[in-house]
Amino acid sequence: MTPWRERLGPTLRAMLGTAVIVLGGCGAGPAPAATSTVTPATAEVMKATAAPSISSPEPTPSSAPASGTWRNTGAMIAARAQHTATLLPDGRVLIAGGVDSSNDETKHALASAELYDPKTGRWTATGSMSWPRAFHTATLLKNGTVLVAGGYCTGLTVKTCPPVIDPDGAIAAAELYDSKTGRWTATGAMTTTRFLQTATLLPDGRVLVAGAEHAPNEILATAEIYDPASGKWTATSSMRTGRTQQFAVGLGDDRVLIAGGIGPPSPSAELYDARTGTWAATGSPISGRAQGGTSALLADRKVLIAGGDGGGDRMLATAELYNPATGTWTATGTMSGPRVESTFAVLRDGRVFVAGGFAVPGGPDPPLATAEVFDPSAGSWTPAGNMAVGRFDLTATLLSDGGVLFAGGLLENGVASSADLFEPAR
Repeated sequence: MTPWRERLGPTLRAMLGTAVIVLGGCGAGPAPAATSTVTPATAEVMKATAAPSISSPEPTPSSAPASGTWRNTGAMIAARAQHTATLLPDGRVLIAGGVDSSNDETKHALASAELYDPKTGRWTATGSMSWPRAFHTATLLKNGTVLVAGGYCTGLTVKTCPPVIDPDGAIAAAELYDSKTGRWTATGAMTTTRFLQTATLLPDGRVLVAGAEHAPNEILATAEIYDPASGKWTATSSMRTGRTQQFAVGLGDDRVLIAGGIGPPSPSAELYDARTGTWAATGSPISGRAQGGTSALLADRKVLIAGGDGGGDRMLATAELYNPATGTWTATGTMSGPRVESTFAVLRDGRVFVAGGFAVPGGPDPPLATAEVFDPSAGSWTPAGNMAVGRFDLTATLLSDGGVLFAGGLLENGVASSADLFEPAR
């Protein structure tokens, strides 16, 4: 089996086994169940290198599972992982980019995009992006268009990659999707190539992009702003330390919390003030973590951060809360087990639903199919059933009707095209 860390760039592959990894993982974006309808996924999987099939440990329920049902909702047109999913104003979901294989030697980044219609449960093709990309960001702008920026394009000799690409495969190109026409149009390129960055919509409609992996052995502290009015990117002040795979959460008051990620030597966090364009240190997280944990703004304006890689492939199940009013971090309920490269969504009732991921990098256990839900009022997690198949590097999208769509992702030995829908009890 190709080691799971092979999906990352060379800088991250070199660091994950030895460096102390600090708080991170993007929430690019992330719900409970009682019964699971399991559909065989073998027909919807693009096979890669075979891997041993060993059952992954399931969480031990501490209380009755959160109510709701799981069901299969058809297969995407293309199997993909490391893609983006964006809820459009009309209720459909835009899936864009990603990779088509779990094997570094054969995988390619995708330029294709498709739409999921919750009303029909069907997937349809839409216009393709100008450039293939994975580990990019997708942001719904206030005018209803979707901004896609950066990412990496596999294969530096592939003619379909942008002309400006660094040795690690990172690109600077950005483009806009118009759901009314189904077309992509180029917009201004970022000031630097980057992938595994974070993108946060600011209250004034601009977009803050920060950090990233860039070329071999370089993690960026730089940040930049996209202005939809001009279609241009401008540099803003740099973070206090370089980071990639960090958490980024808009606090709703012109501030953005950036916490952890690969790069800082110890657990750290900082705040960006969009009014002044400056960064300031804030309280230090309890644990250092990175690589696909959960980060969500709760109804009480606190920020939940859970799971992730705690350094040296030490996967975490712990969770903590950041209070913007005091700049302090406090421990909260622990998940049923370690979970990295999972996905999450904030439900209508304010609970946070987390699914998928993996507990041990590189095996022998397969990716997780389990899900669980965090209740902020109780500070605890509850089992929420299982997806049809374990997967990581998938996406989760809260739909207009309150359901959550889970799509694609890396499997134990391939890439998924299947999608699962979780429907909370009414």
